[in-house]
Amino acid sequence: MSLKLVTIALSALLFLTGCSESIEEEEMNALVSKTSYELIDLQNNSYNVIKTGKDFQIEGMEDKVILFDIFATWCPPCRASAPNVAALQKKYINEVKVIGVLVEEEKSTSYVQRFVDTYGADYTISNAEDNQRLSRAIASTSGIGQGFPIPLMVMYYKGKYITHYVGIVPEEMIESDIRRTLGK
Repeated sequence: MSLKLVTIALSALLFLTGCSESIEEEEMNALVSKTSYELIDLQNNSYNVIKTGKDFQIEGMEDKVILFDIFATWCPPCRASAPNVAALQKKYINEVKVIGVLVEEEKSTSYVQRFVDTYGADYTISNAEDNQRLSRAIASTSGIGQGFPIPLMVMYYKGKYITHYVGIVPEEMIESDIRRTLGK
């Protein structure tokens, strides 16, 4: 088969599927890529993060504001922001879930626990294999790109993207966005 015939056949197929009005919204949603990521915290609790299209949701936490804190233990701005993020988690314990997503590979639980203890990162920290994949997916779908800086915090509510922060961000700014998102 010649290249010209293949091109014509593919063009016709794309045209016909692109012009079809018979596909309902539910069928379209089913076509959106769906991926899951398993995050495991330092106490060995598992969190199933579901990505549907550009949306991220943690199974069982559909009514909470989710703040993914993508960080590394060696990063000075990550260290400096840890107590602020922990304070927000404590203040909004029933409405917000902070998940620290460590981007370093092969760090022991005891090593990461020392980071938590030293820098006051008193919130859920994931040290799982899926951390890298999840971090890249969040950065890509948030429009930040694959070469993203850290710390990177991305906020979702009811699975929908709200905002993101790059670098050290004042606690009051994040809190303002949390309050606005919750309608307070």
